Amino acid sequence: MQKIQVIGKKFKVNFGGEFVFQLDFHSDTEMTYAPILDNGFGTPETVRITMVEIRPNVYMAYWKEKSNTTVVHVEDFENGVVHTNITVDKDTFLNFSGTLTEIN
Repeated sequence: MQKIQVIGKKFKVNFGGEFVFQLDFHSDTEMTYAPILDNGFGTPETVRITMVEIRPNVYMAYWKEKSNTTVVHVEDFENGVVHTNITVDKDTFLNFSGTLTEIN
């Protein structure tokens, strides 16, 4: 199995509906996410991330945003699948699954 290069690449994450984002991995500790759809949902932000390799080409990535939202992704770059768990506030916990594709 060939290791997929993630650092220095951009990926489209599509959870469906309004939840479509671009992830730009600057390093293994810094990423910028930005909404792709022009619907006013979310704003671009560069965050410090932690990436833990679960198996080759599958990572758990997690970060905290300026708004105190916490996000945990399981990103399967080999199969193009992503799962997310998002804590927006103490009463809101969101879970989505979607597609993960490399973009230029």
